[in-house]
Amino acid sequence: MAITEYEDKIKDIVENLDKEEFIFEFLSVYSKIAKSTITKLRKGTNNLSKVPGEYHLKNKLYFKQVSGDTLQAFTDLVSKISQQNVNPRYIMVTDFKNLIARDTKTQETIDIDFKKLPRNFEFFLAWNGIEKADFERENPADLKAAERFAKLYDTLLKDNERISRHGLNLFLIRLLFCLFAEDTGVFEKDIFTNTIKSMTKEDGSDLNCRIQELFEFLDTKIRPEDTPTWLRKFPYVNGQLFTEQHTNVVFSKKSRNLIIEAGELIGWDKVNPDILGSMLQAVASEDKRSHLGMHYTSVPNIMKVINPLFLDDLHEEFEKAKGNETKLNNLLERMRKMKFMDPACGSGNFLIITYKELRRLEMDIFEELGKINNSTMYVPTIDLGQFYGIEIEDFAVDVTRLSLYIADHQMNLELKRRYGDYLRETLPLHKVGDIRCGNALRLDWNEILPHEKDDEVYLFGNPPYLGAKRQNKKQREDKESIFVGMRGIKILDYISGWFMLGARYISGTKGRCAFVTTNSVCQGEQVGKLWPVVFDKGVHIHFAYTSFKWANNAKNNAGVIVNIIGLSAMEEDNKKLFIRHGYKLVKNISPYLTDATNITVKSTHNPLFIDYTMNIGNMPNDGNGLVVEKEDYEKFKDCSHFLRKYVGAKEFVNSDYRYCLWIEDDQKQEAEKYNQIRERIQITKEHRENSRDKSARKLAATPWKFRDTRMPKRNAIIIPRVSSENRMYVPIGVVDASTIISDSAMAIYDAPLWLLGLLESRMHMLWLKNIGGTLGTSFRYSAGLVYNTFPVPELSTRRKNEIEELIGNILDIREEEGGTLAELYGSPLATKNPKPMNPRLLEAHKELDKVVDRAYKSTDFKDDNERLALLLNMYSEMVNKKG
Repeated sequence: MAITEYEDKIKDIVENLDKEEFIFEFLSVYSKIAKSTITKLRKGTNNLSKVPGEYHLKNKLYFKQVSGDTLQAFTDLVSKISQQNVNPRYIMVTDFKNLIARDTKTQETIDIDFKKLPRNFEFFLAWNGIEKADFERENPADLKAAERFAKLYDTLLKDNERISRHGLNLFLIRLLFCLFAEDTGVFEKDIFTNTIKSMTKEDGSDLNCRIQELFEFLDTKIRPEDTPTWLRKFPYVNGQLFTEQHTNVVFSKKSRNLIIEAGELIGWDKVNPDILGSMLQAVASEDKRSHLGMHYTSVPNIMKVINPLFLDDLHEEFEKAKGNETKLNNLLERMRKMKFMDPACGSGNFLIITYKELRRLEMDIFEELGKINNSTMYVPTIDLGQFYGIEIEDFAVDVTRLSLYIADHQMNLELKRRYGDYLRETLPLHKVGDIRCGNALRLDWNEILPHEKDDEVYLFGNPPYLGAKRQNKKQREDKESIFVGMRGIKILDYISGWFMLGARYISGTKGRCAFVTTNSVCQGEQVGKLWPVVFDKGVHIHFAYTSFKWANNAKNNAGVIVNIIGLSAMEEDNKKLFIRHGYKLVKNISPYLTDATNITVKSTHNPLFIDYTMNIGNMPNDGNGLVVEKEDYEKFKDCSHFLRKYVGAKEFVNSDYRYCLWIEDDQKQEAEKYNQIRERIQITKEHRENSRDKSARKLAATPWKFRDTRMPKRNAIIIPRVSSENRMYVPIGVVDASTIISDSAMAIYDAPLWLLGLLESRMHMLWLKNIGGTLGTSFRYSAGLVYNTFPVPELSTRRKNEIEELIGNILDIREEEGGTLAELYGSPLATKNPKPMNPRLLEAHKELDKVVDRAYKSTDFKDDNERLALLLNMYSEMVNKKG
């Protein structure tokens, strides 16, 4: 049940009070208390108390209806329950003017005006199996506000079909500000809601006139003498929030009541502007409505971006400045001049958290200054005008400004709590920097936030990822407008545009930028396309987080695997590379996010380190003429000597096979004596003749042959071209000379067994993952980019023999354990329904990994990052050697 449903049902019970039925109606709100249980309680069947006006429902409630002193009645009831040695979850006493209740598990007590019961519905959520502490972690104030906002939004849309969406959105932003202001001390307490209740008709017919008058007055600095009394209590707001002309809105009784309920039932002082903003944006976007309360970014994740970008440095400078008035004032001056922009700001989460953190540091600095000069003078310098953003949705732009105003007031209140009367006034509102509505990839960032060489400007955020296949035509054109004349950019994620524009913006300056990105821009072919042109702008990666799950605060959140990458154009000796829960200082961070050079791996035609060639399997190009399914084998029984087992990636991993016709040139005449073979050859010939591909039509001259005709003399290593990334190892194996490998797999013909051992090692899996990249949720294997570039050290005969023995053991275990390779290798890395890898097989792979690791390094590797760094440096040395 939605939060607002609880409130609305209880509100209806309170407003239409039937004292005799109250407790039964109240219990029925909580759906996990069965209707039959409530019926029995009403009849007295399961009421353990025999005192009139008392209801004792075992383990759930002891309720007493009283007249007079509720506190004394409550105290007496608690004492009575203690003596009876019973344990109801809740004790409740009310005279229907006041209500006192206690949660006997948490010992928390509420003592409230009976009319406030709807706002306290969460106190009793244990009846529905939800503990209050868990509920509060889900930010109920924000969710409650968003749910009520959604109801109002839908009602107004229905009643105002022709209204401009911008006009409606702006009205709602202003409304939300007024509701927040009256609940947090910006306005007089409840002044807005009470004005709506007392100054407008119940049917809402004159509400638009009052709203228009109020909004115009809030933007009027010099107040006329003939101002109506009801308006005089409202202060001047400024901040351009009420400057644009109000769009007329049609109100109804329902929409008026929803506005009043939003004022009466929501504790606006408890909202988090960074979370609320995201929820409001979701409400206004129909495609996001289903994710209400499940999509906002957590503060800890935002801190992962802004801490290493600038905040850690500020805190370090503060620690060094303690006790030195001059240094502290210089730090304040530095902070005052800093500017911040999120060029994909959404509802402003990153900007809001940054503003709050800077204000808190500013307070700490003034507190330290107070210790030095015995002063409590506080003159805040951090201002909303230092914050900028770009966002494509106009409503989100307005939400960002509103959220920053809310954050500003909340920090002023925090200031007051720390320093008493030293409160920076929230009104008039401080002007926010340029929050521009537009396409960030088409705008000039320097026009929105101009900066000089020595200015401290920081760009950050979480731009849209969008892989190549998910981009629409307009988004592909956006990308082309940035990477002008550059070939092969179709493979780049949409976020690549932000990295490129960020690099241009900070090039040659003190500016820095950091963005959250899916890890695909640091893997596979994208690396070689994106990062060289980014580095050409004179920037480097000055900090980075290796892959982790970027999740939100919601209970059932779903995260994507991301990196955080920070860019700088300034010379720096040490860069921070964050791995798991810590970081290490390195000289350089490569585009693969390792301690290595900036070289990017490029596809090559021939192996750089290995003497054995990898080929793609055999493509039939036959229109299903040359490939024979298992069920058709009987048709070819009399000519089965022309059939070979036919195995591709799918068949190999699932321990299956098909057949194919494999006819050498000198066997053609004999093969065509069989009708079934002639029919298949004719199918292939017609398929090729009708092809649009010129090379395929040429193949029609030899319709008895595959397009490719590679086969081993002894055996072949088979490697699936696509394999699930949920496996720890890609199943790679060996097939004998009688088996034809299809083009869905790669093949190395007549290679030694130790080479298979190398390819099945952790070292090679790491290279595949980072250099080959993924296709959807699968590893993508290619000869040119993965195999031909894979660094292999000089191997002694002894080492090769060790590897052969261990990979032989792995092949034996596969055979002994039975089942398919898919079953044996499982999906242990899957986020949903992971399936373990066969334990014997896993141990055998780990033994192989140890020996292969020793071939690369005499001591243990600390982690995969160190493995990848070594491989990249080996690759770099080889490329430089070859010139």
